[in-house]
Amino acid sequence: MNVTMNNEDPGSLTTVSTSTNEQWKKVGERVSAFLADLPEYLAEFFGEYRRPIITVSLVIGALIAVKLLLAVLDAINDIPLLSPLFELVGMGYSAWFIYRYVWKAENRQELVNDFNSLKAQVLGTNKSLS
Repeated sequence: MNVTMNNEDPGSLTTVSTSTNEQWKKVGERVSAFLADLPEYLAEFFGEYRRPIITVSLVIGALIAVKLLLAVLDAINDIPLLSPLFELVGMGYSAWFIYRYVWKAENRQELVNDFNSLKAQVLGTNKSLS
């Protein structure tokens, strides 16, 4: 059995070759240059793709809002007696709406006029519809 012992100074570090040092410097310079130009790249990207980014953001926001609304409605639906109460309120409002706007012809015409007025306000047309 042959054992060899290392007599070098403990704690001494080996030096890195200069070619490896130069490679790391080049990589560091490239990363630094990229990070320095990053705000310009992002501004150009968002300037060019502004509308699609807004559209995608709105769709994602709408999906999150629908998911949140469904969770809240599910939580309300689990409360005893609250779900049947809301159903009764909905049926009562539907009955009132039918009696108020659908039962008679003149009331239906009033509903159509109100709807056309609201549509003109939303779409921005100034035509008086009767």
